[in-house]
Amino acid sequence: MKFPFAAAALAAGLLTALPACAQDKLTVLLDWFVNPDHAPLVVAKEMGFFKDAGLDVELVAPADPNDPPKLVAAGKAELAVSYQPQLQVQVGEGLPLVRVGTLVSTPLNSLVVLADGPVKSVKDLKGRKVGFSVGGFEDALLGAMLEKAGLSLKDVTLVNVNFSLSPSILSGQVDAVIGAFRNFELNQMAIEKHPGRAFYPEEEGVPAYDELILVANKAQTNDPRLPKFLAAVERAVLYILNHPEEAHAAFTKGRPELNDELNRRAWADTLPRFSHSPAALDAARYARFATFLKARGLIKEALPVDAYAVTLK
Repeated sequence: MKFPFAAAALAAGLLTALPACAQDKLTVLLDWFVNPDHAPLVVAKEMGFFKDAGLDVELVAPADPNDPPKLVAAGKAELAVSYQPQLQVQVGEGLPLVRVGTLVSTPLNSLVVLADGPVKSVKDLKGRKVGFSVGGFEDALLGAMLEKAGLSLKDVTLVNVNFSLSPSILSGQVDAVIGAFRNFELNQMAIEKHPGRAFYPEEEGVPAYDELILVANKAQTNDPRLPKFLAAVERAVLYILNHPEEAHAAFTKGRPELNDELNRRAWADTLPRFSHSPAALDAARYARFATFLKARGLIKEALPVDAYAVTLK
């Protein structure tokens, strides 16, 4: 995940461990610095839900956001926060990973333009510049969205803007960006008095998918700590839904950088997107998306879903 705001560095030492009393230790590698997408994990820790489940959970922000799934595959941590598309590509490359839970059950990725700009529909991108951060998956999303509008990637100029998504639009470097998270970039642009317009992949020819998921090493799916962990996360999601103000206070406790306007707006926009049943798996959704990835050339084979995604018992 990629968010272009300065508070990132402040969250590196995001959480201190709760005292353990004969508890099972569990390390969870985040996909990025702590942010509202991780609210169920943070709230479960702060409210003592993990402790009640007999777990001493450490949440670790990575130095490199590409590392967490690889470290789990190498047995260096029990769980990592990742993404459904990334999982399916990495399993196709041979990494022994498996999805065991879901944090955010809707896509967050979007194609964003200025609300008052000339692009009113995807078709208006013809002949324009589109910024991206990471090639591969973002190209596939954009290509599918353009094709639905009767265009192709040849009709636009792709510009690598690194992780400077919103700034690249606001500066006029590009006319649109793909890969913008709708719960962050849109809010950032609104705060800067330049509102954005989002086009959603799932409405423009791309199958719906889970955004943030929890992955484990395929050899560890029988680990008895994992069902306990997911039960505590589900408890946290329900607490967030039932007590949003108290949950937000727990989420920001000791982390004032997460209580600024951007993160408060992102918190509100992210709440309805959390999976109400983190352990539940929609196998048909994974199968559909594997077919999409294969058609876009990102994987060679659409593997059976149970090869990389399970429901723990």
